[in-house]
Amino acid sequence: MTENRLTLDRLRQSPLPMPEEGSKEQRGTVLVVGGSVEVPGAVLLAGVAALRTGAGRLRIATVERNAANLAIAVPEARVIGLAETGDGALDPAGARTRLPDLAESCQSVLVGPGLSAGEAAEALSRAILAAETRATLVLDAGVIAGLGRQAEAVRSCRGGAVITPHAGEMARLLDIERGAVEADPLAAARRAADFLGCVVIMKGAKSWIVDPGGAAWLYDGGGVGLATSGSGDVLSGIIAGLLARGAGTTKAALWGVYLHGQAGRRLAERVGPVGFLAREIADEVPAILREA
Repeated sequence: MTENRLTLDRLRQSPLPMPEEGSKEQRGTVLVVGGSVEVPGAVLLAGVAALRTGAGRLRIATVERNAANLAIAVPEARVIGLAETGDGALDPAGARTRLPDLAESCQSVLVGPGLSAGEAAEALSRAILAAETRATLVLDAGVIAGLGRQAEAVRSCRGGAVITPHAGEMARLLDIERGAVEADPLAAARRAADFLGCVVIMKGAKSWIVDPGGAAWLYDGGGVGLATSGSGDVLSGIIAGLLARGAGTTKAALWGVYLHGQAGRRLAERVGPVGFLAREIADEVPAILREA
């Protein structure tokens, strides 16, 4: 097992697919699933980030009550309204009937932005895992805590998977104390990667990226300003966009963490070390990709 510091020089040794011409279909389709009546913007942040990273097409599946407004806010996306529960969350039963068809023609599917951990989120992740899509999955936010009861399904994903927990989500996933995760985030990430057979991005002031074989990369260049509401949704959207373009799970995770971190650095220099908004992060990505 090896540890590497994540730098641009290292990433340049594993370049991203960079089509010079062709249709949007060649850069892939991303499906973002999530949101609720109370948290409508998380899927917006993630979806826009996927497009800013170069994905060709975007679909967003969210609660029906938010769909029309979201379609206006993100005119580049096809927005699908799904049935919702009485408290304004996605109804897993309704999603189960729609998600397989929606995911079928997508290269990546991001599930979780704007979802709270609980039975509904777990049922939703079960629905997408049961769909047996060929798309690569990014599992984020509210769906992470319940993955421990779905480990075999995650391991069996035909397209592979990436998860993006912070310390609290990792603690719930592994059923350990948050303090234990914070004391040794690399060990927690390696345990989760082995358990689920997927790539793990252990988010924090220093982020660890670990593949299922235990190889680990450390990124510590983002800055404190990235610890802001919605920042994680942008990160997961960036990764989904890279996957749609054809990057493998490890490559998408490494480049995604770097792009997110470098965007934070640029905003810190221009706006200030704190106070920039998550919605501003994705706008920095195209220039960073051009210069990389």
